[in-house]
Amino acid sequence: MMTRRDKILSSINTKGVGLEIGPSFSPIAPKSEGYNVRILDWMSTQELITLNKSRNHDVSKIEPVDYVWSGGSLKDLIGESACFDWVIASHVIEHTPDLIGFINGCAEILKDDGVLSLAVPDKRYCFDHFRPVSSLSQVIDRSLCSSFQHSPGSVVEYFLYCCWKGGVLAWERGYPGEYEFPYDLDFVKRMYDQSRNSSKYIDIHAWCFTPSSFRLMMVELATLGMIVLKECAFFDTAGYEFFVSMDRRGSSSIPSRTELMKRVLDEAAI
Repeated sequence: MMTRRDKILSSINTKGVGLEIGPSFSPIAPKSEGYNVRILDWMSTQELITLNKSRNHDVSKIEPVDYVWSGGSLKDLIGESACFDWVIASHVIEHTPDLIGFINGCAEILKDDGVLSLAVPDKRYCFDHFRPVSSLSQVIDRSLCSSFQHSPGSVVEYFLYCCWKGGVLAWERGYPGEYEFPYDLDFVKRMYDQSRNSSKYIDIHAWCFTPSSFRLMMVELATLGMIVLKECAFFDTAGYEFFVSMDRRGSSSIPSRTELMKRVLDEAAI
């Protein structure tokens, strides 16, 4: 049986040069195991250690951060284009204010045959459970904004609908327990005010997906010419996440748009 790591690494040339984005305290392809990899995060190494110690995480696997990203062009931050054979981003894409910009930014730093490998939370089995799946219109409209901050509406929706189930933030299908909502209205209002009046980045899930809603959106964005990367491998939800790899060639085995639309409706019923 394939592990989550097997799935994430399945389409990439592990002998090549890679970039892992936002691995925090749990890298998929660590330097310590011989991978030729650079690390990009939104915090410095010491900041990651301090934050994760405060959350009682094991910080021994935190890798030295090569690039601290505060938004903007990945190519400009790294200093060159077409320089990586692969990019890994586990539970990152849902945090990006500009999803289209993120995918295209990864494409810029990938070689022609490079692969972007994603692990994405399935919103049905995590704290996004009660939020609607993100729409194509939202993603396109947001890509036209120059700000790297999340919109006030996204901030409100995230905190207002954020839930736990049986005391956990993510769960497998069939997990028992009652839903709880940790943030009261006063807190949501404070976060709304902060998102409007401060330039400080608020870390939230901007986007919510089921497997088919994500796959459908990638097909449509590629068809419209808004992204250059296409799905080349897919692994359905295991636990609370699914896995998608993307490259410039894509795969002929992707279901049709009509089939994906039907699956989106089926997934919404769970």
